[in-house]
Amino acid sequence: MDLGAFFIDPFALPFMAKALGVLLVLSVVAGFIGVLVNLRALEFVSDGLVHAVFPGLVIGFVVSGREGLYAGAVIAAVVAAVVLTLLTRRAVTSDASTAIVLTGMFSIGIIVVSTQSDYVGQLDQLLFGRLLTVTDSDLVQTAVVCGIALLLVLVTLKGQLFRAFDGPGAAAAGYRVLVLDLVLNVAIALVVVAASNAVGNLLVLAVLIVPGAVGRLIAGRIGLIFALAAAFAAFTGWLGLSIAFALSVGAGVPAPSGATVVLVVVAVYLVVLLVRVVVDAARRGRMRVTA
Repeated sequence: MDLGAFFIDPFALPFMAKALGVLLVLSVVAGFIGVLVNLRALEFVSDGLVHAVFPGLVIGFVVSGREGLYAGAVIAAVVAAVVLTLLTRRAVTSDASTAIVLTGMFSIGIIVVSTQSDYVGQLDQLLFGRLLTVTDSDLVQTAVVCGIALLLVLVTLKGQLFRAFDGPGAAAAGYRVLVLDLVLNVAIALVVVAASNAVGNLLVLAVLIVPGAVGRLIAGRIGLIFALAAAFAAFTGWLGLSIAFALSVGAGVPAPSGATVVLVVVAVYLVVLLVRVVVDAARRGRMRVTA
């Protein structure tokens, strides 16, 4: 088997190169921020933000077509992040506030998109993405949005880590916990915006959450966890695109690129998890023998 034809040659095609570019930018940022999501157990909050961004995507698409996707999504993302943070802090429990934001804003998106003539086609595009049709403008917008999200987290990283490991201690040390929560939620929402346009609104969670979980399975030092999460996301994005291309072009099997990438992300995570379980079991066995 010619590995170059499988792993390298497809990306000589412009549309594959752009798709890979979007995934690599997204992977580094989503992997990094996803570690904080994992440390803070904010997976359900991230799910809420994914659904909350959907009406912004819909309204932007209805008003200005593809050019309006990012503007609408960014506005919805910031609004949802602020509302969710304030509800969580001031009114109800985190899970309840997330459910309120999730169901309310996602329903708005469904109602708006249902007014369009091509309801099924537009809903499919918004939910499952269009990775192989991204443009140069999409690539630039993704890089800008991801860059802003990463900058927000890097500027507050010390406080974010303190908050993740010891919330009351961070507050006692003088950190503004509400501000830290708001910054992280906005950063998550911006990553959702960047990812939704490529891999789709319903598939973005795997890109945001799984790499951080993999990093924690493999490493114990926080710096290494960040690095491994970003590397894992980039590798599985590249591998998923390669597999989708090979199946669709080489084997004649329809393989949606975004869904294939996410399936590869989850599959490699399961392999890493299995290896970790086996290694831990072997280590426990050696300890019993030596004892």
